[in-house]
Amino acid sequence: MISANNVTYRVGKKALFEDVNIKFTEGNCYGLIGANGAGKSTFLKILSGDLETTNGDIAVTPGQRLSVLEQDHFKYDAYPVMDVVIMGNARLYQIMKEKEAIYAKEDFTDEDGIRASELEAEFAEMDGWEAESSTASLLNGLGIDTSLHYSEMKDLNGNEKVKVLLAKALFGNPDILLLDEPTNHLDLDAIAWLEEFLINFENTVIVVSHDRYFLNKVCTHTADIDYGKIQLYAGNYDFWYESSQLLIKQMKEANKKKEEKIKELQEFISRFSANASKSKQATSRKRALEKIELEEIKPSSRKYPYIDFRPNREIGNEVLTVENLSKTINGEKVLNNISFIVGHDDKIAFVGSNELAKTTLFQILMGEMEPDEGTYKWGITTSQAYFPKDNTAEFDNDYTIADWLTGYSEIKDATYVRGFLGRMLFAGDDGVKKVRVLSGGEKVRCLLSKMMISGANCLILDEPTNHLDMESITALNNGLIKFPGVALFACHDHQFVQTTANRIMELLPDGTMIDKITTYDDYLANDEMARKRTVYTKQVEEGEN
Repeated sequence: MISANNVTYRVGKKALFEDVNIKFTEGNCYGLIGANGAGKSTFLKILSGDLETTNGDIAVTPGQRLSVLEQDHFKYDAYPVMDVVIMGNARLYQIMKEKEAIYAKEDFTDEDGIRASELEAEFAEMDGWEAESSTASLLNGLGIDTSLHYSEMKDLNGNEKVKVLLAKALFGNPDILLLDEPTNHLDLDAIAWLEEFLINFENTVIVVSHDRYFLNKVCTHTADIDYGKIQLYAGNYDFWYESSQLLIKQMKEANKKKEEKIKELQEFISRFSANASKSKQATSRKRALEKIELEEIKPSSRKYPYIDFRPNREIGNEVLTVENLSKTINGEKVLNNISFIVGHDDKIAFVGSNELAKTTLFQILMGEMEPDEGTYKWGITTSQAYFPKDNTAEFDNDYTIADWLTGYSEIKDATYVRGFLGRMLFAGDDGVKKVRVLSGGEKVRCLLSKMMISGANCLILDEPTNHLDMESITALNNGLIKFPGVALFACHDHQFVQTTANRIMELLPDGTMIDKITTYDDYLANDEMARKRTVYTKQVEEGEN
C-alpha cells in the first residue's frame, strides 16, 4: 500500500495540491486523471520520492518495492537491453553483477567462495534464474524482436527504447507500479498486451494516461485531480465521468430548488414584515432564510476546446484513387504495391505497427514525397488539410500565434482569426505568444485551428492525439465524428479509432496492406485477419531461420 497523508505541494505561492489524503491499496489499478497542468505527473513524482512535499508525507508499506516508468530515453544507451530490463529490480541486478565480478577473478579466495554462496542463495530466492526468460517474455509481448534483446540501447530507435523502459518498470513483479503515459509511442498490439498484463497484475498500479479506452479497460478506481484536491471514485474512467457529471447536475438542481425557496421566503418577508398580524410568520421565515445555504460549485480546471471542421465545399463522388504505390526508404520497402479507392463517406483509420509506412503514405498523398512507383489522384472537388506527426518545421519561425494562423486564412480579419484561436483555448494575450516557444499540446491545438480555418473537405491526420489532454482528445474525437467530409488518420487511441472510423487499413511490416470496411473492434475480432497476421509472422520467422 502507498498513501499520501496531508500532502501539500506548492510551486511558488501557488498550491498545486493542498491537504491531500488518499490511499492506494493492493490489487487495484488507479487511473490518475485531470486537466493539463493539474499536477498528474507531479503527484507521481511525489509518490515515487523524486519530489519533496511542501507539507505532509508519503507512506509505503515496509518491505514493498516501488517501480516507476522512466522518461529519459537516453539514460541507458551504454547498456545492453537485457540488463536494462533486469535493472527494474535493482537488488537482483546488483547481485548478478557482484556474482559476475567474483567469478571473473583469477585469484578466487575462500572469502570469495563464501560470498558467492550467499549471493547464489539470495539470487535463487529472488527467482534470479528466471530473470532472462521473464525479460524476454516482457520484451516479446511489447513487440521488441528477439534479435534486439542483447543489443545495446543506443542501437534501438525511440519507440523501441520506450518499450524497453516500460519492460524495466514491469519487471520482477513490483509491489507498487507507477506509470506515466505508458501507452505513448506504443502500437495498438503492444497496448493490447499491456492492457492484459495490467488486468492480471495483482499488486498496486497508479497510471496516468490520456487513452480513455485503456483507462476503461484496466482501472478499478479513478483518482481525479481538480480544485487542488484528489477525489477517489470506485470504477473506471467512464464511471467517473458519469458520476462526476451526475453529481454536478444534482448540485445544480438542489441549488435551483433552494433559490426558488429563497425567492418565495423573500417575497413573503417583503410583503408581510410590516403587518402586525403576520410579523411572527415573517420573523420565522427570516430565520428559515438564514439557514438555507447554496452548494458551492467550483469551476473545474478542465477546459474543452470547440473543434468543428466545416468544409467550404461539398465533396463529390471521386475523392482519391491510389494505384500500385511503392516506396523504399534506406533499403526497406515501406510501401509495397498499395492500391485503394476512397469513397465520399469514408473515414479511414490506418493501423498496425508499421509507423513509417503510415507517415510515408500521408506525405506522398500530400505531395511532400515522391513514390518510387505507382500513382495517386485527388478528385477535382477535394481540398486537403494535413496534420503531420512531426510539426517542427511548422513552428520554426518568430511569428506570433495570431500572425501564424492569419497566414493560412483567406480572411485576414483579426477578429475572424482570433475566433478560431478562441475555440482552441487561446484567449486574450495568448495570441501574441511566439509559436516557437509553444508546448507540444499548444502546437497541436494551433495545427487543429489551421485545419478548421482551411475549410478543407479531406482531412489527413498523423497521430493527432499525441500531446493532447483528455478534454482535447474528446473534443477532436467528437469533431471528426460530426465532420461531413473524408478523413484519413493514424491514431493509437482505441476509442478514437473505434468511434470515428468506418474503414480500417492495416499496413503490414512488409509494406502490403489489408483493407476492410468495418469498425475497429470488429476488425480486431475477425479471425481471418488474425490468421493472416499469424501466417505472415510465421513466414518472416522462417525466412530469418
